Amino acid sequence: MSGVHWVLHVDLDQFIAAVEVLRRPELAGKPIIVGGRGDPAERAVVSTASYEARAFGVGSGMPLRVAARKAPQAVILPVDQAAYLAASETVMTTLRGQPGATVQVLGWDEAFVGIETDDPEAYARRLQAAVLDQTRLRCSIGIGDTLVRAKVATGFGKPAGVFRLTAKNWLDVMGTRPTKDLWGVGTKVSGRLAKLGITTVAELGASDPEGLVPEFGPKMGPWYAELGRGDGTSVVDDTPWVARGHSRETTFQQDLTDPVHINDAVQELALRVMTEVSAEGRPVVGLTLKVRYAPFFTKTHARRISATSDRNEILARTADLASGIEAGRPIRLLGLRAEMAMPDDARKGHTHTRGGW
Repeated sequence: MSGVHWVLHVDLDQFIAAVEVLRRPELAGKPIIVGGRGDPAERAVVSTASYEARAFGVGSGMPLRVAARKAPQAVILPVDQAAYLAASETVMTTLRGQPGATVQVLGWDEAFVGIETDDPEAYARRLQAAVLDQTRLRCSIGIGDTLVRAKVATGFGKPAGVFRLTAKNWLDVMGTRPTKDLWGVGTKVSGRLAKLGITTVAELGASDPEGLVPEFGPKMGPWYAELGRGDGTSVVDDTPWVARGHSRETTFQQDLTDPVHINDAVQELALRVMTEVSAEGRPVVGLTLKVRYAPFFTKTHARRISATSDRNEILARTADLASGIEAGRPIRLLGLRAEMAMPDDARKGHTHTRGGW
């Protein structure tokens, strides 16, 4: 296949809910909420909500009990990771089987596809048909001349549609929109930009990259300005993904207050994470402890450590982080993430860590 190089961003529509409907066809058209063990009385959050449930204001990350109040008639189901992973693998295999496709997996329900064609819309429609035929799942596809534009375009194609964003129509479509509508710019960053007088995508794209450095640093400042223009790479990288780290977290049905119980919980998390890290065979170079105090205030404690695979050393460094937990304050969730050295770090002569949660 020859033609112009394009990036497609494939995003499965309400993926988890759609998989559940395939298993329970009688749920089609009903508000569906998936989260935790499917019990709103327990402390868990929404993993996904069907479009029908979203109409009631239910969204991902919302406490399950709040979601149940917003949509009392919704069907609430437990998370079934094995089912979602199996469906995802079938989708990604289907994408890789398309003529001339280079596939970069972003998660269970999304991927970039690099192609060369003179008619990207036609290719996208054929791709949608292939996914539907193989999995009975529908997807939306964004077409772009960069990864950023393809990713943003998908939002305009939902549900089950196709939309193209390029340098030619970027400002027409995105220019007046708030910066938080950009991929990689959330509410906090958009708030910081607003303090600099930058509130729209067009204003961010027109900003002086160096002018953003004092607020965001030498790497992120210019990167945000690039995002505002929709610029960036158009290369779809199909290199197999390697985990930067492993994490585990536990939400407690009753708040923890006893220091002994808290210490036991932290140590248990550390052991669970180390089991996964050991299977990778790479040393740990950083640790992050997440503490969610009641009712819903989250704080993280992070530190780099000398590269080590020694279990006792990792436990000791985890205990050091746990010493920062506020005494007597009820805890509803604890999480631990271990960052590992990447396979090419040794060749580069350095190790580094980056954000976890």
